[in-house]
This record gives sequence, C-alpha cells and structure tokens, in this order.
Amino acid sequence: MTQPLAHTSPTAALIMAIILIAIFLLAIPGNLLVGWVIGTSKQTLTPSDVYLFHLTIADGLMALTIPFWAVAVLKGWLFGDFMCKFLNLVFEANFYTSIIFLACISIDRYLVIVHASESLRSRQRMCSRLLCAAVWALGWAVALPALFNDTAKLPGVPDWMICQETFDIGSASLWRIAYRGFRHIFGFFLPLVVMVTCYCVTIGRLLHTRGFKKHRAMKVIIAVVIAFLLCWAPYHITMIVDTLMRADVIVLVCDFRKAMNKALNVTYSLALFHSCINPVLYAFVGEKFRNKMLQLVKRKVRQERSVGSRFSRSRSTSQTSEGNGAL
Repeated sequence: MTQPLAHTSPTAALIMAIILIAIFLLAIPGNLLVGWVIGTSKQTLTPSDVYLFHLTIADGLMALTIPFWAVAVLKGWLFGDFMCKFLNLVFEANFYTSIIFLACISIDRYLVIVHASESLRSRQRMCSRLLCAAVWALGWAVALPALFNDTAKLPGVPDWMICQETFDIGSASLWRIAYRGFRHIFGFFLPLVVMVTCYCVTIGRLLHTRGFKKHRAMKVIIAVVIAFLLCWAPYHITMIVDTLMRADVIVLVCDFRKAMNKALNVTYSLALFHSCINPVLYAFVGEKFRNKMLQLVKRKVRQERSVGSRFSRSRSTSQTSEGNGAL
C-alpha cells in the first residue's frame, strides 16, 4: 500500500507521528489479547474463531510496520531500499489477508445463521484451516507488486528521502492505475460486496427469529460494516482521486494538490485505525469472547493461588522441620 507520508510542516509531521504511534500502541496489545484468549481456549474453535485468530495475526503484523512510517514522516525514509520493499510487502500482504478474513467471517456467520446444520458445521471446521492457508498464500501473492517500491529523493527537498512506488516498465501512469485499481477492487470493493450481501441476508433471517440475543447480534453486524466503511472508504476514495490526478485525467490547481496530500495522510491514519477496532468489534463486544476471557482469567487466578498455597505449605513444613531439628 502506498504510504502517503510526504514532507510536511514540522507540526503536522509530529501530529501524524503521534497518531501512528498511538495506533501502534492500541493495536498490538488488543490483537495480542484476542489471539491469546482464542489460542489458549480449551473449547473446540468455530470457523469464525479460527478466522478471527488469523485476523489478529494479520492486523498485528501490519501494526508492527507502523513505527517505521512514524519515523519516516518525521525524518524521511532512513531504512534503505531493502526495508522499503520488505516493509511494504509485509504491510500489503497483511492488508489483503486482514480484509479477506473479514469477508470469511461474514460468510461463516451467514452459513451458521441462515444454513444452520450440524453436518455443515463439521465440514466448515475441517475446511477453515485449509481456507486460512489459502488466504495467506493469496495475500502474499497479490502483495508482490509492493516490490516495485524504492527509495527516492523528494522533488524540491533534496535531503528528504521517501519510499514510494517506482514503475520502470512501460508507462508508469498505466502501471499505477492498474496496480491501484487491482487494490481497490480486491482490497475494498469486492470484500465490501461480500460482507454487505452476507450480513443483509443474515439480518433478514435474524429479524424473523425470536429471542433477545438476535438484537445484540444485529448490533455487532451493523457495527462491523459501518466501521469497515468509515475506516477504509475515505482512504480508497482519496487514493482514486490521487491516481486520476497523477494520470492527468483530473487537472487541478496546486492548492488542491497540497490539500490532497493532507487528505491522504488523514485517511491513511484512519484506515490503519481499523486494526485497533477489529479486536473490539469481534471480541470485546461479543458475549462469547468476554465469557472465554473471564474463564481464562479465573483459571489463571486459581492457578496462581494454588501455586502460592503450595509454596506457603512447603515453606511452613520446611520451617517446622528446621524447628524440630533445632530441638
């Protein structure tokens, strides 16, 4: 994914860096906690649990690249060509896998609620891990164009290095349009269509069922779609306008070009913020996850108390033996 971290004023750069670090500090603990609770669960994992576990890995790996972009916005790109390619590859691959796993969760919830059957659930459990492997392979495969990223000097600021897409084969504008068009379709529009379709049918089924839990499920579903749209839609819309401007399809004045750079920075941060929201929406809002987390915490507390009790008894026995020996 193109990192829209151009040279800006010191104040704007500092604010941007603080926002990125804040996202990093929120995303890492949240995703680690969700992964820990799911990974240590003694219950049989549902396909949604498996997809959520892999989603936390993708979001966590994507978040690990954020400190490098925070440094880049303050000091320019300082990490060389290899890290420019590698970090963009890691970011891009996990960007795709994260969004595809969101779509997988929506499909699984659709199947569970709309086509509920024990035989279907058992087949889903068997296929979920194979599907996860396929998603990871697909994510890294479609991210390979990130290797076109290279370091370059920012025009007009010779001492400022940037990490950006560099297309040396044929027409750079055509390659950029094709590359970004592919990203918009498979990294946003197609997953969005899948999510909206599955959740609309799911909500329709929930509306015809009885029970108070359906309202809670509907709230989570609606929140998932709204969060996805609010975080990713502004970035993709801004990127489409930027692509058209670079291809001279849209000719605008210099002031609007500067405004576009600021918009890219803001929408880019908003898109990254989605990696912090996922643990909240899919885990903390869900009653099932909260129960698992409480059970895990209680088990840990019991284990610690048991260890402490054994240590106290052992110490007491040792002191008694020493006292008897002294007599």
